[in-house]
Formats: sequence, C-alpha cells, structure tokens
Amino acid sequence: MASGLIGRHVVRSIVVLAAAAVVVTGCATPQPPQPLPLQDAPGFSSAGELPRSERWWEDFDDPSLSTFVELALGNNFTLRTAYERLREATALARLEEAARSPALDLELGGTERDGSDTDRQGEVSLGVEASYEIDLWGRIRSAIEAERLEAAATAEDYQAAAVTLSAATARAVYQLTEASFQLELLTSQLKTNRDVLLVIEGRFSIGQSGSADVLRQRQLVEATAEQQIITRASIELLEHQILVLIGLPPQGRLEIARPTSLPDIAELPEVGLPSDLLQRRPDVRAALLRLQSADASVAVAVKDQYPTLNLGAVFTTTADNPSNLFDSWLGSLTAQLLAPIVDGGGRRREVERTVAVRRQRLAEYGETVLASFQEVEDALTLERYQIDRIESLKTQLGLAETAYIELRNQYLNGAADFIDVLAAVRNQQELERGLLAARLMRIEHRIALYRAIAGGFADLSPDDVATGDPLANPTETEGTL
Repeated sequence: MASGLIGRHVVRSIVVLAAAAVVVTGCATPQPPQPLPLQDAPGFSSAGELPRSERWWEDFDDPSLSTFVELALGNNFTLRTAYERLREATALARLEEAARSPALDLELGGTERDGSDTDRQGEVSLGVEASYEIDLWGRIRSAIEAERLEAAATAEDYQAAAVTLSAATARAVYQLTEASFQLELLTSQLKTNRDVLLVIEGRFSIGQSGSADVLRQRQLVEATAEQQIITRASIELLEHQILVLIGLPPQGRLEIARPTSLPDIAELPEVGLPSDLLQRRPDVRAALLRLQSADASVAVAVKDQYPTLNLGAVFTTTADNPSNLFDSWLGSLTAQLLAPIVDGGGRRREVERTVAVRRQRLAEYGETVLASFQEVEDALTLERYQIDRIESLKTQLGLAETAYIELRNQYLNGAADFIDVLAAVRNQQELERGLLAARLMRIEHRIALYRAIAGGFADLSPDDVATGDPLANPTETEGTL
C-alpha cells in the first residue's frame, strides 16, 4: 500500500515538474500552415489526345530504342548510385524509427582477488539494464516522420533520375541514327560533286570552262569530304556516349542493332492539367516531400524545448560461484525528467534555423513547379514551330532542286556562270542536310515533352518496398503545410 502511494506521488511530482518546465522554457509554437504556390496555374497551350504512357519511349514503336532504354535502366552506373542513395535513406528512416523501442543491455562481468594459494576469491556479476524515453510531446514521432518523408523524397529522386536517363538514351540513339543518315547523304553528295568535277575538268580541257570553275568545284568536293570527317567523328562520340549510358566501356564497339530509320512522330500525347503534372512528376513530388520533411523538422526543434521523460530499470545479481548467480537479484526502477532551463538560446536558434530551411524548401518547391511548367510549354512550343519549319525546308528544297537544274542547263548552254550553279548546288545540299537535322530536332522536342510529363516508372527492389516502408507508402501530397 505504501509503495503504491509513493508511486502515485512520484507520478504527480513528474507531471507538476513537466508543466512547470514548459512554462519556464517558454517554447515557440510552429508557424501557421502556408499555402503551396502555383496550385491554380492556367492550362497548357496545347493538349493532345493520345493516351499517355509512363514508359513513354514505347510510343515511338521502335523495338531497337526500347532495347537501348531497358539496357540503360538496368546497367547505368548513375542510376545505380541513385538507387544506393535510396537504400541509404531508407536505412536512416528505419534507424530513426528504432528510437521508439526500449533499449535493453546485458552486462556480464567477473573479478578475482589474489590472496594466498589457498585463499583465492572470485565474484561473478550479471546485470540487465532497460531504458525508454516516453514521447510526451511527439518529438520522436516527428523526427521519424521527417526521415520517412526524406526517404520518400529520395525514392522520387530515383524515379526522376530514371526519367532523365531514359530521355538521354533515346536522344543519343536517334542522334546516332541521324548522324548515320547524314553520312550516307554526304557520301551521295560527294559522289555527285566528283561527277560534276569530271564534267567541269572535261569542259576545261576543251576550253569551255575556266580554271576558276575547276578550282571552285574541287573546293566543294573537299568541303563535302570535310563534312564526312566531322560526321564520322560525331558518330564515334555518340557510340561512346551510348556505351557509357548502358554501362559498357567506350573502348568497345556498339554491337546492338540501332534504329534503321527516324521514327514518324505520332500525335501529341495527353498533357493533362497543371495540377495533374504536379501529382505526376517525381521531381515535383520530391520537392514537396522535402518541404513536408522540413516542416516535421521544425516540429522536432520546437518540441526539443520541452522536457523529456526517461524511464529505466536495472536488475543485477552477484555470486562467488556461477552456479549461484541466479539465486539473488537486486532491482531498481528510475524515472528521470530533464527540462532545459538555460542553454544560451541554442534551442531557440535551432527553431529559427529549421524554420528558415522550411522557407527555403517552400521556395525550392515553387521553383521546381515553375520549371516543370516551363519544360512542358517549351516542348509544346518548339515542336509546333518545328513542324512549320520542316514544311518550309521541304518547300525550299523543292525550289532549290528546280533552280539547280535550270542553272545547270543554262551553264551547259553557255547562258549562266558556273558560280551561280555552284551556289545553287551548295544551297541544295545544305537544305538536304538541314531537313534531316530538322527531323531529328522535332524528335528531340517530342522526347523533351515526354520527359516533361512523365511520371515514375522505374521498379524498386522488393527489399526496399516492404510493407510499412516509407517508399511503399509515401505521404500524399497536400495543398498546405
């Protein structure tokens, strides 16, 4: 009965001390929720109807491209680094969660005192010590939530890295395809220019053309050959880039079959509303999760000004013989209340620091949202104008071909100067190469659009997405903090 009264007295004393400590510390309270910026942005300038696919590269209907992207997603070292960073963040979250569990330590010791040969005394001791911090104000819970949110943001970073990698791989593959076609085109143009050179040299030999005409045509042949050299170098560099992207040394050869043609671009995919984009893009989700994590860190700093209550229990036994070790036990229970009184303003400064970090995260979130909107709008705008540019190039090429044929015939009949013919053929060949480059540019704009609207698609390992893991159930995005 007396022990129960003492226990209740201790509990009442602890409660009184806790209340007094809260008054003495004069703790700050968290700031009111702040609305997220740019939640009501206007719609995008264009909206397609083609159903959107997270594995966006499959929309090109190109098995070779899919092979390259899948190899990159499976073997790229940058993505592996992001994955291991994800595992690290997951482990940190689980480590923080371990603070919720009681700590239990076992101590086993022994001593021996020397005396005479017949009077040696020894002693064996065994102790069990348990400790547990009661989460009075939710500080531990807030710390766990902050780490879980950071781990979930790291998972979104991994998804964003996978999206970026897939886009970089697709862009490099089609740049290599276009460069190969440019080399074929240059080979054909070089043959044409050499054939024309033979004609000019023949006319020069019979006095129908001047030496300047021969020199100009020879310079055009050399210029075309130079473009071949530049294009061959580009092809090798692109092969190196692709090999590194798929996790292979660049000294090797690219043995994988590449696309045999530049793809026809399908209609625009469904872009959706800006609010949909914010829910879908992994970098935006990561920014929001880090903002929420910073908010939880503010709560930790505020609650760290409150008292902490630690419970402990110690049970020990000693004996001069191991066989008697469990015969007698001594135990004690402790309760310790620690309340900060004077710390030089350290805890208050920590609150100010975490509040400043939260404001940074809010600004970073707004910047990420604006960047995501801009990427979508830029890709839509560039592709729209690129379509018009391609049509203009086709018209120009048709006119240039007609002009070259007419000027060539006039030159052969002595009614035009060769320099006009040379300018016409240069213009025609540049337009042929420019049209091919313009087709590639439109593909790159479409890849940029897919990257801008893509969500996460990279699979996570089962041991990282277990039940209750922060990666499996990240905090849902909200409109305010």
